[in-house]
Amino acid sequence: MPTNVSSATLAKVSWRLLPFLLLMYVLAFLDRANVGFAKAAFQADTGIGDAAFAFGAGVFFVGYALLEVPSNLIMHRVGARMWMCRIMVSWGLISAAMMYAHDETTFYVLRFLLGVAEAGFFPGVILYLTYWFPAATRARAMGFFYFGAPLAFIFGSPLSGLLLEFDGAWGLHGWQWMFMVEGLMASAVGVWAYFYLDNRPADAKWLSAQQRGELQSVLDQEERQKQAHGSLLALMLQPRVLYLGAIYLLIQASVYGVVFYLPTQVAGLMGRQVGFMVGLVAAIPWLCAVLAAWKIPALADRTGQHARVAALTLAACAVGIACSVALSSPFFAMAALCVAAAGFISVQPVFWTFPSRFLSGSAAAGGIALINSLGAVGGFIAPVLKTWAEKTFASASAGLYLLAALTVVAAALVAGIRLRLNAKQAVLA
Repeated sequence: MPTNVSSATLAKVSWRLLPFLLLMYVLAFLDRANVGFAKAAFQADTGIGDAAFAFGAGVFFVGYALLEVPSNLIMHRVGARMWMCRIMVSWGLISAAMMYAHDETTFYVLRFLLGVAEAGFFPGVILYLTYWFPAATRARAMGFFYFGAPLAFIFGSPLSGLLLEFDGAWGLHGWQWMFMVEGLMASAVGVWAYFYLDNRPADAKWLSAQQRGELQSVLDQEERQKQAHGSLLALMLQPRVLYLGAIYLLIQASVYGVVFYLPTQVAGLMGRQVGFMVGLVAAIPWLCAVLAAWKIPALADRTGQHARVAALTLAACAVGIACSVALSSPFFAMAALCVAAAGFISVQPVFWTFPSRFLSGSAAAGGIALINSLGAVGGFIAPVLKTWAEKTFASASAGLYLLAALTVVAAALVAGIRLRLNAKQAVLA
C-alpha cells in the first residue's frame, strides 16, 4: 500500500519517537523478566521452591491480563503522555519493592501488582504507533520497537548478572540490588515520558505545519476506510480478534517459557552459576534477535506476505526450542537458542500488523488490548506448563519440547490467517 507521507516526515517521526519507545520497552521487558536472573539466588535466600517460583513468575500475567483492556481505553481517552508516565512510574516502584519479597505470599502479591501496574503498556504502544505510522510502514516501525526485548537482554543480562554480584554490599543480597536499581530506572524514564511524548501528530511542535498535515491526512483516510459499526464489546469479540488472540496466547506461552529459564539453561550449558559471565553469554541469542527484528518485518512489508513470513518464522522457532535440548553440544544448543530467540522477537511485529488492518478508534484500543491480554494468559501458563511437563515425564527436557509443540500449533494457525474469519469474509493478510 503506497503512502503519501514523505520519507523525510516519516524519518523525523521515527527518530523522534522510536528510540524513546524502545528505551521504555527495554525497561519494561527487563523488569518483568529479571526474575529469571534472580531465580537461583532468590530461591536460595528465601527458600521458595520451584513450583512456587513458577507460579510467582506467571502470576504477573494475571494482573496484566485483567486490566489490559480498561488501561488501553483510558490511554485512548486521556492520551499517551499522561498514561505512559503513570504506568512506568508505578511499575518501577513496585519492581523495586521486589527487594522485600522474602516469602511466597509477598512474592505472589508483588508480582501480581507488577502486572496490574504495567497493564496497558505494550498494547498502548502498539496503539500509539497506529496514531503516527501509516499501515504501509507500520511493521518496520513495530520491528524497531521490538528491538527492546533483545536489547533488554543484551544490556540487561550483563547488568543483572553484575548486580547479583553485589551480594552483601550495604547488607543487601545481590537480587535485592537488581530489583531496586532496575525498578527505579523505569520510574525515572516514566517521569521523562510525560515531558517528551506527544499524543498525536497535531500536537507535535517538532514537525512543520505541512508535515503535520500530510501525516494526519493519510492516517485519517486509513481510519475512515476501516470504520466499523456496532458496540465496542461486539467489535472486540469478532471471531478474527479471538482467532488472533489464540495465536498470540501460544506465541507468548512459548516466549516466556524460554525467557524465564534462559539464564539457568545457559548456566547449565556453561557449567557455571548465574552471574556476570553467564549474563554475557545469555545476551548472544538476543544479538541475533536484533538483526532478525530488523530484517524479517522489512521482508514482510516488502513482499506483502505477512502471514507466510510469520508462519515460517514460528516454525523455525519450534525447531530452535526443540534442538536447544536435543543437541548434546553446548555450541549447537546455543545456536538453536539463537534461532528461537530471533524468531520469537521478529515474528511479533509482523503479527501486530494483522489487527491494526481492520480495527480503529476505541475498537483498536480494546481489540489490541484483548489480544495482548490473551497473550498474557500464555505468559502465565508457560512456567506452570513447563514445570508440569518436567515432573509428569520425569525429564528436564519435556517442558521445552512441550513449548516447541505449542509453537508448531501457532505456526499452523498463522498459516490459516488468510481464511475468512467473519460474516463479511474479510481477509487479514
